[in-house]
Amino acid sequence: MPTAEQLKTLVSNVIEPCTEKPLGDLRMIRDTFVNGTDARVRIDLPTPAYPAAKQLEELIRQRIAFAASELVPRIELHSTVRGKDAGGRIGLNVHNIIAVGSGKGGVGKSTVSAALACGLHSMGCRVGLMDADVYGPSIPHMMNAKGQPAASEMQDEQGNRVMRMEPIDVGGVKLMSMGFFIEQGQSVVWRGPMLHKALTQFLKDTQWGELDYLIIDLPPGTGDVALTLAQQVSLAGAVVVCTPQQVALLDAIKAVDMYQKVNVPILGFIENMSGDVFGRGGAQKAAEQLKVPFLGDIPMNGCIREYCDRGQIMEMLTEENPARDALRSVCQNVAMQVFKELIKSPTGPVLEIL
Repeated sequence: MPTAEQLKTLVSNVIEPCTEKPLGDLRMIRDTFVNGTDARVRIDLPTPAYPAAKQLEELIRQRIAFAASELVPRIELHSTVRGKDAGGRIGLNVHNIIAVGSGKGGVGKSTVSAALACGLHSMGCRVGLMDADVYGPSIPHMMNAKGQPAASEMQDEQGNRVMRMEPIDVGGVKLMSMGFFIEQGQSVVWRGPMLHKALTQFLKDTQWGELDYLIIDLPPGTGDVALTLAQQVSLAGAVVVCTPQQVALLDAIKAVDMYQKVNVPILGFIENMSGDVFGRGGAQKAAEQLKVPFLGDIPMNGCIREYCDRGQIMEMLTEENPARDALRSVCQNVAMQVFKELIKSPTGPVLEIL
């Protein structure tokens, strides 16, 4: 009869289907237990959004049945989000900060950012969503969020009294946006230094609490905001949103180049508004050419616009509709790509501004 340690060694050689690496190398085995023919294996999944739980459980059962058929195994799957503690330098208790950018406007970047936040939250993750598009904040409308963040005095890590802003909570997703501080229709006319200051305050002066993922919706282009973000925190990676047509892909490629210059991992491309008017498959081809991951496509579908206009993105991820499965798949792919980047470089990259 195998011992608990022998059972652990046996399970350690099971290949995890998303990364194609052994469970032992991924440190996903929490513990094993054997009592007579009863056996228990507890596995730590890397995220609540893990897409292959049933497949992994079956692979473990097959390995045990092949090598130790006398055991009757009970497989327990737990979710433990790992991360680089990307915001540690400015006092954030955030495990993974994900930037969502694009080379040009009008590709649905804010829609994708909000969908990622709501989708990951619906799968059991603790999520924040920061709207870094200071000039054109749209997250409050998409999330049907109103009000102004309250400020409260608290003690920082050094024992000093500091003021912190409370993010707006919408269904469990924590939000921060310039849209909460200006009147509807009011423009923001700022130069770079003011922009830098506002983003820094959103990051370090917001009481985010403990988050598995902080999604940051960037403005279009490759300018000040992206550089400020790279200076302030170590990003888990960047998602590039584009539509399938050639003119959008050319700008998306520039966004990839910018992130590479500041040593931010590219989590991959998401093709938005796929099909019909704009065609299909352009982003996947571009990702293959650039040797970056393709995270999935989101169809051109009127229901997405309707949910966004009503401020019901959370419902779009939980109710039956034509876009839900594609959006949930993209969310799972992003979460797993964050994990893949983590196991490639566990200590995180050193960011440099050129």
